[in-house]
Amino acid sequence: MATGETQSDDFVTRESERELGEEREEVESRVGWRYTVRQVKRDTTARIGLYIIGFMTAMAAFAFVDSQVLDYAVAEAVWYNPNHDPANPKMLYPPVGIENVYGTGSWAHPLGTDHRGRDILVRLVYGSRIAIQVGIISTVIGMVVGTLVGAVAGYYGDWIDDALMRVVETLYAIPFLVLVIAFMAAFGRDLTFAMIGVGITTIPVFARLIRSRVVSVREEDYVEAARAAGVRDRNIILRHVIPNSFAPVLVQATLQVGISILIVAGLSFLGFGAQPPTPSWGQMLSQSRGFMLPDPWFSVWPGIAILVTVMGFNLLGDGLRDALDPRIKN
Repeated sequence: MATGETQSDDFVTRESERELGEEREEVESRVGWRYTVRQVKRDTTARIGLYIIGFMTAMAAFAFVDSQVLDYAVAEAVWYNPNHDPANPKMLYPPVGIENVYGTGSWAHPLGTDHRGRDILVRLVYGSRIAIQVGIISTVIGMVVGTLVGAVAGYYGDWIDDALMRVVETLYAIPFLVLVIAFMAAFGRDLTFAMIGVGITTIPVFARLIRSRVVSVREEDYVEAARAAGVRDRNIILRHVIPNSFAPVLVQATLQVGISILIVAGLSFLGFGAQPPTPSWGQMLSQSRGFMLPDPWFSVWPGIAILVTVMGFNLLGDGLRDALDPRIKN
């Protein structure tokens, strides 16, 4: 009997250990970047956003290579270039299959031409590199600076917190468009200054967001243990505080790229940012204002390009938020 009872106890012990191991694996599988990627893949809206962003990024990469290395060779070989026939530019031609007072659209210009005979599809493709480049770089500038400022303010508190956050609130109180235009008026209308200016306007968003998280994270046991072990504050902030407060910042960064694209489009519409003949979507909208009646497609296509790109980043941001929010049951 003793032997049977011992075997039964061993069996129960093994079963309990196996169940505990499965529970531990399940808990561990619900954290980390691999879990986040799996959740994003399962989210239909996030997948759609990824597809849109991937397509726009690939288009921007192709435009960058062809314009910087091949000097628009691919576009000139595939689509009609008005420089080849400057005496007879096909101005304000409609998209393929549509007829207007200027003629009937053809596959030589699938989306029509602008007021100077330039192919709209080509300009949309090459304008994507401006939108993606400025959107991502300006967001990275604001995210890096804002994250550091907010983390330091939230970690130390007291007068350091007051001083840093008052500066941030001062930036936040100035209308972002006025701040960017003033910055570019002082330093130049170059695209580089546009990226820096837009990045500066996004600093308060990230600083306030991560500070609210750091204030609670700094009281966690692992932070106290690191302090007791003599770890320097700089290493605690970079290795413990920021990584454990970064989830909402990542979601906001994804959404902020779309916002930055809209800001840059507005700047280009007003004559700031990329200067002619470099194509940009906001600049195309500005140039189409005087041709709304004879050729409405001239303004429709860049508007659709901005809408689709911003929607892609917003959809991905929603998917990331659902994957990273521990309150949502998956």
